[in-house]
Amino acid sequence: MRNISDIIEGYLKGIIEEESMEQIEIKRSEVAEMFQCVPSQINYVINTRFTVDRGYLVESKRGGGGYIRILRVRAHTKADLIEHIIESLENGASESMTDDIVYRLIDEDIISKREAKLILAALTRTTLAIPLPTRDELRARILCAMLLTLKYEKK
Repeated sequence: MRNISDIIEGYLKGIIEEESMEQIEIKRSEVAEMFQCVPSQINYVINTRFTVDRGYLVESKRGGGGYIRILRVRAHTKADLIEHIIESLENGASESMTDDIVYRLIDEDIISKREAKLILAALTRTTLAIPLPTRDELRARILCAMLLTLKYEKK
């Protein structure tokens, strides 16, 4: 059974996909009321499921007329997306950052779910059982090598 965060994420992604501009503007309190949860649950979903690494930009305005705007950002080409991700890995990669990147690669149809499972298994903290910050640096280097392989694969 899916949890409330998964349901809210699915609802918001469904609305984004329906919009021609691939963006939505919502009121946190209205969405919370719709799902009968606290507004902080909406914040949690937006902060964890709609990140830059997953291909989203989020703007918010607080106050009485406040809103949250979620914009889906897509790269022009597969190579552009991979290059952008590689650039973001210059300072290392946490496990959650890696998860977000892999989910975006699935969403953009660059990798399959099976490939995603292999990548995540190779980059988990239990596999890379070395102290921080070396672990995050190694994780980023391995992920960069995998991405370069994807970028230059022959079709």
